[in-house]
Amino acid sequence: MTHRQFTLPQKVLFKHCDPAGVVFYPRYFEMINDCVEAFFDHAGFPFEKILESGGVPTVQIETAFPAPSRHGDHLKLTLELTQLGTASLGIAITADAGAERRFSATLTLVHIDASGRPKPWTDPMRDALTPYIRS
Repeated sequence: MTHRQFTLPQKVLFKHCDPAGVVFYPRYFEMINDCVEAFFDHAGFPFEKILESGGVPTVQIETAFPAPSRHGDHLKLTLELTQLGTASLGIAITADAGAERRFSATLTLVHIDASGRPKPWTDPMRDALTPYIRS
């Protein structure tokens, strides 16, 4: 079975850049979070609903920046799931401008309850996430 990918276009805006017009690397983390939030919304579980009873914080992230992005560039962020555990979720996100990779990130999220303790994914959440798992 072929897995699905989630994509999100992102134009590099003035607010993302340092005085030299290059993306200031912490802004990539905002883009990563925007992509994750848009993915959950797309999957039918918007963050505002998840946050009513807990959350999905990032507990680990690793990122590489092989080439700079500049003001006005058009990035395509692509999200795939690498692992679906009892309460954890492995995510891989890449950002490309045309054929050039600008960043890649792997992250782990954990589904938590209101007290901050890991909480198993519900069956509907698991069903919505499963098609995006990369084999």
